[in-house]
Amino acid sequence: MNSPLRSLLFVPGDRPDRFDKAAASGADAIVLDLEDAVAAAHKAEARAAVCQWLLAAPGAAPLCIVRINARGTPWFADDVAALRGIGLPGLMLAKCEQAADLDELPGDGLWPLIESAQGLARATAIARAPRVRRLVFGSLDFQLDLGLEADAEETELAPYRAQLVLASRLAGLAPPVDGVTTALHDDERLAADTRRALRQGFGAKLCIHPRQVAGVHAALHPGEAAIAQARRVLAAAAASGGAAVALDGAMVDRPVILRAQGVLTRAGLATPTTMNEPQETAP
Repeated sequence: MNSPLRSLLFVPGDRPDRFDKAAASGADAIVLDLEDAVAAAHKAEARAAVCQWLLAAPGAAPLCIVRINARGTPWFADDVAALRGIGLPGLMLAKCEQAADLDELPGDGLWPLIESAQGLARATAIARAPRVRRLVFGSLDFQLDLGLEADAEETELAPYRAQLVLASRLAGLAPPVDGVTTALHDDERLAADTRRALRQGFGAKLCIHPRQVAGVHAALHPGEAAIAQARRVLAAAAASGGAAVALDGAMVDRPVILRAQGVLTRAGLATPTTMNEPQETAP
């Protein structure tokens, strides 16, 4: 079983010298950025460099996503025109505010970036648009749009993150991707931010430096004790032959089984098939 997508590493589109390094960083996906990381004077240069690299990128490269400038900016139309027809694996639209913003965009998969009140208000419709793979939370721009001043734990953003998780679930998408941690050399902050994202229902995180990738992966990994317990749960369920079974004094029912399967999935491990799950005895 392949590991789940956990990390998306940004690399500035006008720094082609970093593209190969980003692809070799261990990130599950790289985001070639034509938006915030590129000054206006370098937009055309960045666009050309990204297209050239994508056309020559080796097949073993991780998932490649291009973040383009938002609709309504002077660069949007040129971004779309340049990327059309080159077999783009993924496209991330900055400041997506409605499902119609995604119409006629190139790419095998779309990653709308929710960065405003308007985008969040329409997140469910955006999530249900064709070819959308996952929602992405642009937490920094979102705070600016709403005039929020979040604490270190970003407590003020919890209700907004919950809305993205709910919208993703209603649309049948994988859990959304959380925003960046700007503290490049604070490993504890990165780990805490990533664990918070996981607790709140997110499944991946944006990274802005290669050194953050390993920390994100470590924080999202369930740990050997949790893996061992998940395997015990699934083994007990399989051995019960469909009958209700208790493990360590607790009932093993369908939610417990699904939670155990989710732990193994997060670890990138195959989950045993439990054909005869015990019936739930209570709602």
